[in-house]
Amino acid sequence: MGESKISAIELVKSEDEYSSEDKIEVNVQFSVQGDLRDAFNEVNWTKAYDANDVSFKLKYGVKLTSGGFRKKELGRTIDTYRKASIFWTRNPKLVNPMKERRIWIQVAKNFEPFIRLSEEEVREELFDFNEKFVFNASDLGKGKHKLSAEAFASWQKHEFTEPGSVKNSSGEIEITIN
Repeated sequence: MGESKISAIELVKSEDEYSSEDKIEVNVQFSVQGDLRDAFNEVNWTKAYDANDVSFKLKYGVKLTSGGFRKKELGRTIDTYRKASIFWTRNPKLVNPMKERRIWIQVAKNFEPFIRLSEEEVREELFDFNEKFVFNASDLGKGKHKLSAEAFASWQKHEFTEPGSVKNSSGEIEITIN
């Protein structure tokens, strides 16, 4: 199996300037790309189901920091996972009328289950991330501040993939607190 990676991490801020009483909200967006994402397809789901490999867990974490040499963590650091369950069904609402497809994926994000009807939608639920960080502007103090993020993901061996881990860091964005 080849390489997987975390795409460029994008930091999305709602404003450029805040007062010291404001709450700051920053979204960290990224995706797991490469061979892991490509291998997560219907053919491999079926092989995994036949081999009784019916659960896939992707552990991931995101950390938002401020500062240069001595970085300060902002908001709560995210350290959690997403889980994909492979299951067989006769449910007529899930079966594609064009095929004899019976193996499906349920993705759990923060313990909330999602069932999507196409391979790409399942991959988006499992491998695309948009994590929100909220913190007080007073945590940073007045002045200009540079924010950056770090993300990691890891997974174990399954029918369709070898164990692996990836990580990446974002560029910096600047906010001003008056």
